[in-house]
Amino acid sequence: QVQLVESGGGLVQAGGSLRLSCAASGSIFSINAMGWYRQAPGKERELVAAINVGGTTNYADSVKDRFTISRDNRENTVYLQMNSLNPEDTAVYYCNLKNYYSDRTLSRNYWGQGTQVTVSS
Repeated sequence: QVQLVESGGGLVQAGGSLRLSCAASGSIFSINAMGWYRQAPGKERELVAAINVGGTTNYADSVKDRFTISRDNRENTVYLQMNSLNPEDTAVYYCNLKNYYSDRTLSRNYWGQGTQVTVSS
């Protein structure tokens, strides 16, 4: 069982900042990646940013140079610092944990309940 608890969402004006946190607990494999996805009304869920245990990151083009993902491996917590927010960033943000099996060919995804981020103009 894996539990992901998100916090930090809220309402912010355009140009402002928010910091999301997600604490993972349970069966967290030694080889894993954590990240954030978001889903806006009428749109598919999309990857925002992800980070693996070694610190390698991946960002959506739309958030590059504005968002920064980081993690605390000891506490199994991932953070998303969001700067220069604009209304297009409004969405429900979901924390994700991907557990990789030892051979790295198989993985399993776990999801948080989501936290609302609303950016006003």
